[in-house]
Amino acid sequence: MSTFQAPKGTYDLTPPRSATFLAVREAISAPLRDSGYGYIETPGFENVELFARGVGESTDIVTKEMYTLTTKGGDQLALRPEGTASVLRAALEANLHKAGNLPVKLWYSGSYYRYERPQAGRYRHFSQVGAEAIGTEDPALDAELIILADQAYRSLGLRQFRILLNSLGDKECRPVYREALQTFLRDLDLDEETRRRIEINPLRVLDDKRADVQKQLTDAPKLRDYLCDACKAYHEEVRALITAAGVAFEDDEKLVRGLDYYTRTTFEFVHDGLGSQSAVGGGGRYDGLSEMIGGPELPSVGWALGVDRTVLALEAEGVELDLPATTSVYAVPLGEEARRVLFGVVTELRRAGVAADFAFGGRGLKGAMKSANRSGARYTLVAGERDLAEGVVQLKDMESGEQTAVPLTEAAAELAKRLG
Repeated sequence: MSTFQAPKGTYDLTPPRSATFLAVREAISAPLRDSGYGYIETPGFENVELFARGVGESTDIVTKEMYTLTTKGGDQLALRPEGTASVLRAALEANLHKAGNLPVKLWYSGSYYRYERPQAGRYRHFSQVGAEAIGTEDPALDAELIILADQAYRSLGLRQFRILLNSLGDKECRPVYREALQTFLRDLDLDEETRRRIEINPLRVLDDKRADVQKQLTDAPKLRDYLCDACKAYHEEVRALITAAGVAFEDDEKLVRGLDYYTRTTFEFVHDGLGSQSAVGGGGRYDGLSEMIGGPELPSVGWALGVDRTVLALEAEGVELDLPATTSVYAVPLGEEARRVLFGVVTELRRAGVAADFAFGGRGLKGAMKSANRSGARYTLVAGERDLAEGVVQLKDMESGEQTAVPLTEAAAELAKRLG
């Protein structure tokens, strides 16, 4: 065993479980790639101020959970705790919004970092696939992203998830609600930290998961009662488009999410099989974020889906993914000449697109066949001196156990034919 271990709250992805994570990333990104979203990749760390401005100085993410560091040059950096601010910063820096084709539709995948109390489904290092549609205010975009996430989850075989939906209003109507909510919250029995949050972003108090806080929020003012006509119409259009697409959702008037930049549409995907960490993904509209980080007015919407949580949801439902075989053919040479010849066959198979592996290290037949079994290979190719003298190799079907001699010169073509 190594002297070192993965840091607390993190994990290593190793085969065979890592194949499930790759399959989940592929399933989530596939509908995005088919819907005009281009891939973007950003650094693993950014200027601290990007997240302080964008995510919100009152959020737990910024006040408690960010990993920060000071470079040798004195710059204050943070490991990225979420993806939206970084993606928007990159899009602005590259002037993607000036190309004249709005919205700019982007998707991304990567690791994110938050200093949290580790527990099942909550890690200090976690993986997400995200999508952002930048530069257009259109309820159809909000609906599109929700529908694409639903499509991704259903393509994986998930069925026991729910979509929660709400509207947070905009800069016109939210200040009126904010004032009414603050007046209500100031009379409650709350700790000092929560009282500080009331003055900075009172909506975050609604997101407090503590039972003693939620108990006092029963009679809190309802945001829906303060929405302006424009926000009401916008939200009803989002709801109508999602409904018309056959996607079920639940209205949740307390849903505010944990980031300060959301406006109007906000949504969350939850899975009841995950216990307290039930959210598997979520997102919403963030029309003012660009201005917050120094950019022009660019109304936008996006989401991030947790790969880790999605894998846990699959396990909770007992869904087993149909993963592609990592090895279709396993070559077992017996002797130096066979080693040279079969290595050439394996190279030819790989060039033909066949997943092939080789018994390295000069192991005997028994040990090599055990490795072939562990690899999940559909066929094995075995050859010794006598086989080569006769110009053949032994092709074994690992499912039926049937073994036949095929001409060496036709081995690669025969395997490609059998594997389709």
